[in-house]
Amino acid sequence: MKLWILTSLTGVVLVLIIAEMLRRRKLKEKYAALWMVTGLLIIPLGFFPRGLDSVAETVGVRSGVSFILFLSVVFLFMVCLQLSWEVGHLEEETRTLAEEIALIRGTSKQASSDPVPPVTAAAVASSAPNPSETGAAS
Repeated sequence: MKLWILTSLTGVVLVLIIAEMLRRRKLKEKYAALWMVTGLLIIPLGFFPRGLDSVAETVGVRSGVSFILFLSVVFLFMVCLQLSWEVGHLEEETRTLAEEIALIRGTSKQASSDPVPPVTAAAVASSAPNPSETGAAS
């Protein structure tokens, strides 16, 4: 199979997979836009491989393959950086929510527990049954 056919088919399949994941709500829109643009850029590269070489020469790179490799590394670095930022944000949010839940649980336990008065000798004596009241014969 020729490389241009494989590249074009890969781009088409990528766009179709992204569209299906969006339809099933498995991929958020903010990420889908990035991947959709990537897929749509891959498709013309397959049909016009010499176009990449001319763009690479304009930028000052000798080979289109080297240029696409460089762009791929930069793209993946940016994706990793963005995902690392998302993870850090979610960790902070999780910590804050855990602290709030602990505070809510602590205040609800205090409010729901009735304070038990301390046991004294007078309280024990007054709560003890009196034999004359129970009808017991002496």
